[in-house]
Amino acid sequence: MADSQIRIGFVPEHFSTPIHFAQKYFGLNAKLMPFPSGTGHMITAIRAGEIDIGIGLTEAWVAGLGKEDTPGDGGYRIVGTYVETPLCWAISTGAKRPEITSVDSLKGSKIGISRLGSGSQVMGYVLADQQGWLSPSEPPYSDFVVLQNFANLRAAVNDGTADFFMWEHFTSKRYYDSGAIRRVGEIYTPWSSWKIVASTALLAAGEQGKPYPRLMDVFAKLDQGVRYFEEHKDEAVEYISTALDYSAEDAREWLTTVRFSSKTEGVDIKVITKCINILQKAGVLKETDADKTELLAEEMLVKGLAAQFPE
Repeated sequence: MADSQIRIGFVPEHFSTPIHFAQKYFGLNAKLMPFPSGTGHMITAIRAGEIDIGIGLTEAWVAGLGKEDTPGDGGYRIVGTYVETPLCWAISTGAKRPEITSVDSLKGSKIGISRLGSGSQVMGYVLADQQGWLSPSEPPYSDFVVLQNFANLRAAVNDGTADFFMWEHFTSKRYYDSGAIRRVGEIYTPWSSWKIVASTALLAAGEQGKPYPRLMDVFAKLDQGVRYFEEHKDEAVEYISTALDYSAEDAREWLTTVRFSSKTEGVDIKVITKCINILQKAGVLKETDADKTELLAEEMLVKGLAAQFPE
């Protein structure tokens, strides 16, 4: 690790723009590794030693560390905050699925997900909880259909392999506009949407009791990338609309909805505790008392990377 380039996993969507700027303009010395199938795949990769840092969805990172069957030490800890605003998950079905008229139509249906443990699966349970579909005697959906990526999810709701799926709103919008899929509804995460994790191997490589210096350098470079993003919105739109799968109009609209963290180091433990509480209520994690929940949240974080952000 001491001599190798640090490896950062990320989702190659519009939210990755500050990471691109951090490397292009501020010397972020890292191998950027795209994970188009999302955070669930990054969890597998960080546990396998294939990446050192991951930037992905809060609910997937928390679920990955909070489940009773989490392997070993979990493989990672939540160390930073990338996006402060919630994520809007769009709920989509096939273009020609007249039997699906509303969110109410989705109870007991087949939900398409990218991977087990992904945000697309976790939020399926949150949706079921909000809709009152959770029951000890009957699962909310007839099946979780694992489809790996966004393209497969779109195809599946059109050929009937799945009935619906959830993916980020602006990433989905182009395919609504083209008529490839149809929007049924939306659901927002009840927490800030993107967190940064580091592998336990990376964290152990630093001097005892001190954060690994190269992790702190990543935070510094990401902070610079975020500042540049905030100050160069036209360049951000140009990048998103040419290098990624978005129109300039959608990129500009997205800019009005997102707030990146100005200081990426550290996590507000209240956000993690709230996420655990909701995932427990939704049946993703086993319910415990408040003291055990607080302890679980503390174990997901790293002492020395203090909680700096109000929710």
